[in-house]
Parts: sequence; structure tokens; C-alpha cells
Amino acid sequence: MDMNTIEAVVPTTDPAQWRDGDAWLAGGTVLFSYGSYAFGPQPLKRLLDLGAAGWEPVAVTDDGIELAATCTIAGLYSLPGSPDVAGRAWPGLDLVRPCCDSFVASFKVWNMSTVGGNLCTSLPAGPVISLCAGLDGVATILGPGGTSRTVPVADFVTGDATNCLAPGELLRSVYLPASALASRAAFRRLSLSNLGRSGVLLIGRLDGGTSLVLTVTAATKRPVQLRFDGIPDADELAASLDESIPGDLYHDDIHGLPAWRRDMTFRLAEEIRSELAAPQGAPGLTVSGDFWPPQARHNALSKGA
Repeated sequence: MDMNTIEAVVPTTDPAQWRDGDAWLAGGTVLFSYGSYAFGPQPLKRLLDLGAAGWEPVAVTDDGIELAATCTIAGLYSLPGSPDVAGRAWPGLDLVRPCCDSFVASFKVWNMSTVGGNLCTSLPAGPVISLCAGLDGVATILGPGGTSRTVPVADFVTGDATNCLAPGELLRSVYLPASALASRAAFRRLSLSNLGRSGVLLIGRLDGGTSLVLTVTAATKRPVQLRFDGIPDADELAASLDESIPGDLYHDDIHGLPAWRRDMTFRLAEEIRSELAAPQGAPGLTVSGDFWPPQARHNALSKGA
């Protein structure tokens, strides 16, 4: 889409240069899809271009992985097979490619879209949000005057297309700790249609081999994370989900009604609980792609799907 209101493109990574009418430009897929009015009734005037930032896309140490905000989805997808992580006992890396596949995007989008862009767009179905929240990612945010702060990714997104960034703030990177990467993990995703946007996406982790961490995304307007000292039984898990996710927190759009998202959240959470409760190496049930029961089909079609 042409953005005919843009007066200048400024190469910078300095939040002090930000002013009203500006937008940070990384991959630009959202900006160029939605146009000059992507962020409100006032048109964008300038793009602050991060293309020459020179940030290392992925930095791996024994303590964890730092993903630059400008790391592309293609770069993220290649991470599990890179020499930097070879030989590391990090089962959490198995989540990377299923989350990238959840974009259901062309190779052109994969090579332009960025980790930071997906987080900052803050859509419920953002798969980088799912991945980073599910692995206890911590976002580093730069502000004017050389200030910086950190926020857990699970708290970064505050609602449908809203987040904790103040005007002018810039997402610099996301850090994934080795403690989460080293945990046994389980992934579940459902969509109302083949190759459709995620309607429900859950990630489970077994920290220390005993403590369950369950992260609910896509079904909800923002990530919801539940933590248990051990592995709960089915009734305890269901009760915790019911208490932690009020009805109005379930997302409602053409990709799934709240009632369907809630039912599938409970179903997939129980599958994750059962998988992680079984001995490591036992056959697990992988559910991914589309699940369209008759009532869900009727409800979706009634909304114009």
C-alpha cells in the first residue's frame, strides 16, 4: 500500500528523535499493509527506519538467547538448526518452528516480518508473542534520554492490538532464559480453517521436571500464564483456567467465537497436562491446524467466515 502522507524516512535507533506522527519501521509488513492510518485517525508523517541498526539478530550464550527486535521470522526459524545451539540440551527450541509455522505466511513475509514487529502489533494470534511468553521471555525497551526498562513478554501485550509501550519507546530485544529453554515443552494450536489464523494456541512447560507453566494465547486478548508447583489434576487445571480467564477476556472475531475458544482452551490445556504428566519419551498427542466441529462451523459462518 502506498503511504502518501510520509514526508521523511529517518535512519535511527534513538528514541529521542521520535515525535508525534512517527512510526518505527523494521520489516514494515504491518505498516505497508494497513497504510498511513494504521495507528489512529492522524496520518503518519515520518518513518524511523531501524534497517541499518546493525543489531545482531540472535545472540546465544550459556544463559539463554537474545533475539533482536529486528530479527526476521526466517532468521528465527533457522535458530534450532544453527551451530550456536548445537549440543545444548534445550528442548524449548522445539517450540520455535511450530510457532513460526503459525504465521501461515509467504516466504516474502517471513523474510521481512520481524520478532519486534509481531510483538508490537500485539494481535492475539501473534505467534512470536506465544513463543516468547511461553518461554518466559523478557523484553528490553529503550526510551528517550538513554533510559531502558524490562518487561516480561507475558505482560508486554495488554489487549487486542495494545501493549505497554509509551509514545516514542522502542522494543530493542527479547531475552529467552536458559532455565525455560531447558524445560520439557508441549505445543497445541487450533484454527477454524486449514491454513487459518490461530484461534487457540497453548504452550506448556515442565520446569525442573515437576512444575507446570501453561501459557494461553490466541484464544485470549492478551497472554494468560498459569503456574503450578506440580502437575495439577484435571479438575484443578480446569478450575484454575476458569478463575484466571474471565469470559470477556476471550477474543471474539471471525476466527473464532469466545465460547469455542474457551472450550478449545480447556481441551488443549488438558492435552498438554496429560502429555507432560506422562514419562518423558512417551507418545504424545500433537494437535495442530484446523478443528471445525459442526457447531463451530455454524457459528463461524453466521459471522461471515
